[in-house]
Formats: sequence, structure tokens, C-alpha cells
Amino acid sequence: MHSPSFLPSLRRGAFLMALAALSFANAARAADPVEPTSAYPSRTITLISGFAPGGATDIVARLLSRQLSQELKANVIVDNKPGASGNLGAAYVAKAPADGYTMYLTNAVVSMPSLFKDLRYDINKDLSALSLIGYGPLVLIANPKAPVKSIKELIEYARANKGKLDYGSGGVGSINHMTMELLVARTGINLHHIPYKGGAPATAAVLSGEVPLAVSSIPEVVSHVRQGTLVPLAISTRVRSPALPNVPTVAEAGVPGYDSSSWYGILVPSATPQPIQDKITRALVASLQNKELRDGLTTLGIVLPEAGGSAEFKELIAREIDKWAKVIEKERIVAQ
Repeated sequence: MHSPSFLPSLRRGAFLMALAALSFANAARAADPVEPTSAYPSRTITLISGFAPGGATDIVARLLSRQLSQELKANVIVDNKPGASGNLGAAYVAKAPADGYTMYLTNAVVSMPSLFKDLRYDINKDLSALSLIGYGPLVLIANPKAPVKSIKELIEYARANKGKLDYGSGGVGSINHMTMELLVARTGINLHHIPYKGGAPATAAVLSGEVPLAVSSIPEVVSHVRQGTLVPLAISTRVRSPALPNVPTVAEAGVPGYDSSSWYGILVPSATPQPIQDKITRALVASLQNKELRDGLTTLGIVLPEAGGSAEFKELIAREIDKWAKVIEKERIVAQ
């Protein structure tokens, strides 16, 4: 039995009407007004951490998110996107909608663009620096049976035994690795680098005697230092750490001007409206005045910024990019 001849035209008409309705709906959505900056924030904010849960950067992110939620009166959740020394997380945020709902907690690796090939973002163009959160001093450690007990002895021994003194790190391009390479560049010594899959395995290797030296975060080693199972040679930053007040800085120990830290700060996509950037920055500065957050950061061995805010952070990033570019070029370092 054949269909009436008028059915095909009805079907075509129905299709055209549906298509017109869909086009109208799309046009209506496109015409929807963008959320006014005065309404920000009206929903959950995501703070991206470029490192795995449980590490120092992740702990800082979770401490900060709690206080920032209170300051912004909106839920701030942490989302871990580890990989490529934090660059996967940074690239994700650089390409995220520039609406203030995606932020990145960075560490010092973001200031080493010349270390990595084919980065998917430009730190100077794609991201805006809102506020420094703190400086994370590192500590150069040695196994008690290592032939060195101070920076002076390390330099003397390395010069007398070129390339024969091993040190471990959390991987090529990690801040632990680059902190030791900065010492190499400043003193002209020759050390043999053994990369591990993270700072914790490198520290464990020093504890076991697999390697004599490494650079570690203070929270990872402070209990071992107090027990005498690790020897602290020096603190990497300009000032001593309250967690290890008797340990001299590398500069104090004979390398003037030496300074390296795993600092932390907040970045957002550069196209984020300035009023929203300003609002987040004010909330970050206010968060840094909170006693609970300050105590939490200090417990991690983190030194708080002088004031917080974008000016201090932008100046730091500019200095760090210049410093690390020179080290990377001189030592011919390439991240794998």
C-alpha cells in the first residue's frame, strides 16, 4: 500500500520547522548575557594542582582552598592534573575559559620554559600572576656515611673527585634537580645526577645509602634530620628555615647570592576580566592574613610572602625566568 503523495512534503516541512527551532535556540543561547563581573563568583571554583595528591603542592592547594572559599563566599575545590613537571596543569588552565572559575596553583617549574620542548602555553602571554603564596625552602641532605658534612666539604670533595659524587633528584627538570644544578653552575663543580620518579624516592635513596646526596623538601626530611639518619648540609633559600634554624643557607656556607626555592602562587588565564582578577587577588591577600592558613604553611616550612598580590609575584617570575634560563643554557639541561 502506497503512502499518500503529500506525506513526503509534510516530512520535509516538519524537518525544516525543527531545524528552524534548533537554530533559534542556538541563537538564543549565543545571545544569553555573559555573567556580569559584579556577580562573580556565583558557582564552584576549581583550583588546579599540577602535581599528584599528597605532595607539597597538593597540600598547599588544599590549605589555601579552604580559606579562599571563605573569602570568596564560594566553594573552591582542588583538582589534580599531574604530569610534565606541572606543565600539563598549567596548559589546561591557560586554555580554560577566562571567567575566574579555573585557577592554577603553580610552583617554580613554571619559570623554566626554556627547559621544556613544545610547551602548550606561554607563561608571559597566556597566564596572569595574581599572588605569591609562599617560598618553599629546600634542604641539601646527605647520608651520614657520605664523605661530606657541609657545603664547603661538598665543593672540595667534588673538585677533587670530578663526576664521582652522585646525587638524586625527583627527575630531570624538577625543582630538586634544578636546585642542585644551580649549585653546580655557581661553583663549577661536577656531580653525577641520578633522577628518580619523585622527590620521595630520591630522599629514600639517600636514607638507604643508594646515593649520598639529594635536595629535598623540608617536611619530607625534618624528622630524619632530628633522628640523625640524614645530615642537613644547607638550606637553599636566602634565609634560614624556622623548621631547621641551625642549618645555614647555601649563601652563608660560601656561595654568595645563591637562592632557590619551590615557591607557590596563583595564576589565571590572562584574558580573565581585570575586575575578577582584582577580586581574586584581594581574596588571596586576605587569606594570607588568616592565622590557620599561616600556621599550616609555616608547618610545611613555607616562608610567607612580604605582602602578597600581583606586583610581588610578577617581579619574582621575571627574575626566576632569567635566572633559570642562564643555568639551563650553561649546563645544557633538557627535560625528557
